[in-house]
Amino acid sequence: MPDTAPYAPLPPGSTIGILGSGQLGRMLALAAARLGLKTHIYCEESGPAFDVATRTTKGTFADNAALDAFAAEVAAVTYEFENVPIAAAEQLAKHVPVRPGAKALAVSQDRLTEKQFIAGLGIPVAPFHAVATVDDIAPGLAAFAGPAILKTRRFGYDGKGQSGVRCAEDAPAAWREIGMRAAVLEKRIVFALEISTLVVRAADGTLAFYDCPANTHEGGILRRSVVPSGLQPADLGRAREIAAAIAEALGYVGVLAVEMFYLGPDVPPPARLMVNEIAPRVHNSGHWTIEACSISQFENHMRAVAAWPLGSTERHSDAEMVNLIGKQALDWLRPAAEPGTCLHLYGKREARDGRKMGHLTRLRPKSG
Repeated sequence: MPDTAPYAPLPPGSTIGILGSGQLGRMLALAAARLGLKTHIYCEESGPAFDVATRTTKGTFADNAALDAFAAEVAAVTYEFENVPIAAAEQLAKHVPVRPGAKALAVSQDRLTEKQFIAGLGIPVAPFHAVATVDDIAPGLAAFAGPAILKTRRFGYDGKGQSGVRCAEDAPAAWREIGMRAAVLEKRIVFALEISTLVVRAADGTLAFYDCPANTHEGGILRRSVVPSGLQPADLGRAREIAAAIAEALGYVGVLAVEMFYLGPDVPPPARLMVNEIAPRVHNSGHWTIEACSISQFENHMRAVAAWPLGSTERHSDAEMVNLIGKQALDWLRPAAEPGTCLHLYGKREARDGRKMGHLTRLRPKSG
């Protein structure tokens, strides 16, 4: 079923299937409940979303019979992570709308495909070079005339599957570090700020945008997102144009996150913003929308999946979202007592290093 089909809005009481059982699935299920919608989680392993969903199913993404049975129980399907096997999404789409569609998965699951797709739209990306063997690294470095980052084409997130490469002598060690897998070499970009644009596209093609947060990463993991970002209106408008172009080209339905580098005011405007990567789902850098907007990214995503009208994306407060990583979440009493702070804990049982255990959002009166 193509995403452009004129589906009628799903009435309250309908069930939306969610692929994945992590914290994003949990927050999607909570947002659906606010709208009177039910949720059914399908995943290979139980996770935080299992605690709040209406129904849950453990099953593999390779089991077509289980997927068919799941599809028979829901009115539409979405997902909380981008590594859902494309074959599974296509199998489900034989029976119910899958939003976003399989094309978004195909593009975002492969870094090389993603770079080629975005560059093909005339949108700036970091110079890149395909790497199939260790011998492909040196030519890429020579073309860039500077340091680079070697990234696996698939399954890398939160800084995983990446290695810095300064010169040709670094190539063998970097190749081993990423597991000697197909990769893409990207020129290391000097930037002033990292931002993300969160666009939500409705089933009828209507677009809405949240304010762009300024993002800070530590160890490859998002640590903090702040709104307003401090960028000028013209740059924020350009960020929205870029996100809209990508969403339209994908025939997208739901929330799409487009992570970008802001190269600074001295760079000519057409090249001032450069896309780093996209995420075809609700995004960590949008968690602040739960408290700082009337309608969060999670609710608007579920509205889009259910073919409802989109809600307002207007921000009524300034906000700072801080991820609680690993054992940081064990100090939950302190932020729970902090005025103006909203605490979210995901219910994960083990506080491992590098694991997102929760987040907090600090609100302030809106300044811009």
